[in-house]
Amino acid sequence: MSQDRQFRNRPNRQNQQNRNPPGAQRPKGPRRKPLDPARKAAFDALRAVTERNAYANLVLPALLRERAINGRDAAFATELTYGTCRTRGLLDAVIGAAAGRAPETINPVLLDLLRLGAYQLLRTRVEAHAAVSTTVDQAGIEFDSARAGFVNGVLRTIAGREEKSWVEELAPRNDPVGRAAFVHAHPRWIAQAFADALGADAGELDAVLASDDERPQVHLAARPGTLSATELAATVEGAVGRYSPYAVYLSGGDPGQLAPVRDGRALVQDEGSQLVARALTLVPVDGDTGRWLDLCAGPGGKTALLAAIGAQLGATVTAVEPAPHRADLVMENTRGLPVQVVRGDGRDPQLLDGPQSGFDRVLLDVPCTGLGALRRRPEARWRRQPTDVPVLAKLQRELLAAAISLTRPGGVVLYSTCSPHLAETVGVVADALRRHPVTALDTRPFFAPVEHGLAQGPSDNYVQLWPHRHGTDAMFAAALRRQ
Repeated sequence: MSQDRQFRNRPNRQNQQNRNPPGAQRPKGPRRKPLDPARKAAFDALRAVTERNAYANLVLPALLRERAINGRDAAFATELTYGTCRTRGLLDAVIGAAAGRAPETINPVLLDLLRLGAYQLLRTRVEAHAAVSTTVDQAGIEFDSARAGFVNGVLRTIAGREEKSWVEELAPRNDPVGRAAFVHAHPRWIAQAFADALGADAGELDAVLASDDERPQVHLAARPGTLSATELAATVEGAVGRYSPYAVYLSGGDPGQLAPVRDGRALVQDEGSQLVARALTLVPVDGDTGRWLDLCAGPGGKTALLAAIGAQLGATVTAVEPAPHRADLVMENTRGLPVQVVRGDGRDPQLLDGPQSGFDRVLLDVPCTGLGALRRRPEARWRRQPTDVPVLAKLQRELLAAAISLTRPGGVVLYSTCSPHLAETVGVVADALRRHPVTALDTRPFFAPVEHGLAQGPSDNYVQLWPHRHGTDAMFAAALRRQ
């Protein structure tokens, strides 16, 4: 890491002091140097994630702004924070082996420091002495010399071997899925869910898991009727997207500072989400009266794109969102578009009674585990648990039942989720096909020009996008016609 050059030219006296063995007596106690701004921001972000269940991608940018950290320091802090969050399981296994004790028995503050130091040793080009000495000094500041010595001993043990050596020792040997999960720092249950969703293509599991560790490209959506993708790309110095006619890829920078985003002519939106919203508008519906519904609208990105397309066709969108803050975001993101925001639970049978019922097109992008967007939420893979799946699948089935009931005969529901887990995708759709008056449509043509790898499930009617194939979040979609 180039930011760490400052540590390469430290005075020899300071370096020698940090090489003293654990427990060595020092006159008047060691003189500790606090973490540099980049590492301190990363450490404080890790503490917020651990202590308050904060989201790293929200808390870190705020810390960087507050402390005026930018340039290489900001990039270094980002790499340390997101990388440490993503690889927590692997780091904890190595820390536990080096410490000779279970990670959960280590003080949480010390454990976050150890994670921060271990990530630098195993996954960056930071020089070992800098990774160790900065972490040990902070442990001494946070606690005492004894615990600083403990951190010193653990990190020096870790530094004695490369990551590959640790993986060879600690990864499961007779469990291919478990080994892939360990190597790519995922919980095994998530790796198994991906393998199940890949089906016959399960050989791509390593590629899927590796894609979660890649920094996702920022995608913009040009608002239809206001700005073309070509015009947006020229304005922001981006590249026109591969699949969505509204997509533009950015090479970097803060998209919130771009004029088209600030003035509402474009929004930040993954290309997969753009394709989902667009697909609903492409399904043939006889006698479309322009009454469209987004039943799980917050925060409003898909609603805005759907409404912008609909405005060109004379359609209006009713957007339902139960969470007050997210409903406010829907209002903000759809300002100036033909959208009516309804605050309430889409499962409430009284919510859209009367003249508002009987929609031509219904978008149902359900709450889910978010396993398809782990690359955007670095801590999410360790926060989610297998027990979350049945709870969410029940909610998804209920919402899909409500969406079908709100669709007129001949109308269409597009069910989508940002998770490839079969219980949240084909399982929910199969339940709806058994219980409700709907038929499954071949969804793949509505995602053109995407071609490779769209078939999903035994009927091959559905769409499953993958980050390693399409560069998008792992969005699932199924189009259902109301009988």
